[in-house]
Amino acid sequence: MDTIAWTDDTDAGQPPPVDDHSTLTLHINGSDRKLTLDHRTTLLDALREHLGLIGAKKGCDHGQCGACTVLVDGRRANSCLLLAVAQDGRRVTTIEGLADGDRPHPLQEAFLERDAFQCGYCTPGQICSALGMLGEAEDGFPSHVTPPDTAADGGPVPLDAEEIRERMSGNLCRCGAYPRIVEAIEDVTP
Repeated sequence: MDTIAWTDDTDAGQPPPVDDHSTLTLHINGSDRKLTLDHRTTLLDALREHLGLIGAKKGCDHGQCGACTVLVDGRRANSCLLLAVAQDGRRVTTIEGLADGDRPHPLQEAFLERDAFQCGYCTPGQICSALGMLGEAEDGFPSHVTPPDTAADGGPVPLDAEEIRERMSGNLCRCGAYPRIVEAIEDVTP
């Protein structure tokens, strides 16, 4: 049987080059930022390495500690798990974007007043997660501990200490400042 060899005019049978970068626009803390990034770049690395926004921390790099939490279109997200190219056109808010000029965000003030941190490494992620969590509760999203009758009405979920602890359970604090974190969040709860 005759075999037919297929020849390719490209470099010695090598596949054609693939463009592994994309240009995208992220709306970071109210400003449009145009970036050209490798497709494998996480949002966390884009923020830290390409934009100099170092508030979100690289803790576990596996989405388990919450130190990298930011808000994407108003919802909290672990930025170490998100590919930056998939966030093209989305609004990203980091800890650096929460203050109103020189005035800290009320959550930032509450964390300071309650001394809700020790080493501070997890604090930016804790604050961004708390802000997202407040929005989720306001929008009526139940948690594992939300009473069924409360969840059924679809209205805002009241936040007590148990509800806050459950909703913040994805953010770890190696120093154990959890009681003060809960108190700080309670201080800004409507």
